[in-house]
Amino acid sequence: MLYRHIIKPILFALPIERAHRAAIWLLRLAGWLPGGRWLLRKSYAVEHPSLEREVFGLHFKNPIGLAAGFDVSGDVFREVGALGFGFVEIGTVTPKPQSGNPRPRVFRLLRDRATINRLGLPNQGLEYVLDRLRGDHRGLVVGCNIGCNLATPPEKVPADYLKLFRNLYQYADYFTVNINCDNGTQESMAPSTERLMQILNPLFDFRRGQNQYRPILLKISPDLTNEEVDRMADVMISTPLDGIVAVSGTNQRPGLDTSIAALTKVGSGRLGGRPLLERALEVVRRIHARAQGTYPIIGVGGIFSPEDVQAMLDAGASLVQLYSGFVYEGPALAGNLCRAMIPARTTADVTEAPSSTANPSSSEQ
Repeated sequence: MLYRHIIKPILFALPIERAHRAAIWLLRLAGWLPGGRWLLRKSYAVEHPSLEREVFGLHFKNPIGLAAGFDVSGDVFREVGALGFGFVEIGTVTPKPQSGNPRPRVFRLLRDRATINRLGLPNQGLEYVLDRLRGDHRGLVVGCNIGCNLATPPEKVPADYLKLFRNLYQYADYFTVNINCDNGTQESMAPSTERLMQILNPLFDFRRGQNQYRPILLKISPDLTNEEVDRMADVMISTPLDGIVAVSGTNQRPGLDTSIAALTKVGSGRLGGRPLLERALEVVRRIHARAQGTYPIIGVGGIFSPEDVQAMLDAGASLVQLYSGFVYEGPALAGNLCRAMIPARTTADVTEAPSSTANPSSSEQ
């Protein structure tokens, strides 16, 4: 009630990037306060054995994750986890810090419960993220979405990915290779198989020499043709890739209620949010069928409700991720989705927080 009636109206009265900074600040504040994360868990998190999943060889408390793009530099993933997410993907991280494209570069489409962005992957860079990930995050699966700097020459792009992978390997639980690195362009989202393997093969080679196994996933665009989706699935099947994240934002404008004049004023950028769901489901179904259900898929795009989650799981996803739904619906969404997934006959056994008797301040250690 506090969020819906007080905090949300304030945040939505601000420009979206300023609102995002305010949300990050509030979450960091909760992390700094003694017992802050414990209070978040008590207020929002839902736990039940029926929600648990084993995917990529990792244990997830529930299948609801926060997609890359919200916590780009790893500032608040522990606090986000305390809101009831089963996993959090930080990033996109690039080797060097970069400020991204000129502002304004993110826009709300309130009628469509969507956003358009041409951010250009602003983040604090590898060294900053390393400092954030070095602390303990046991009990929360943390993925890292990695990309290249926009100024990196094409011939050095594979080196950017490898540098991130090598340095973050012991701190992240899985990696997502983001091949859609410039949110401001409308270039093809499907590199040639040869070019893609120039990025992936060094990661596979490095992983073979490690004692610990880190899953590697590929994130793909909804703007791929069906034939290109098949090709990305075939790459997954024929290489040591562990799965696919489907999908990122789209450069298309499918069936929006926002006026043409307003869209023209906003200009270019990737669309995310509710209008993305239909295409995301199509891509997940296609990959699932192509791989005969033998490879995990993280489904992302337009998920706002328990029905959306179920549709994505029915399409073949093993896990789902939220972003715009979290922005529009607020901090209770992950817990609400989890609660709806628990079989009705067992709802009396739901745990609303990990420990109702724990000392709040000691739980932060």
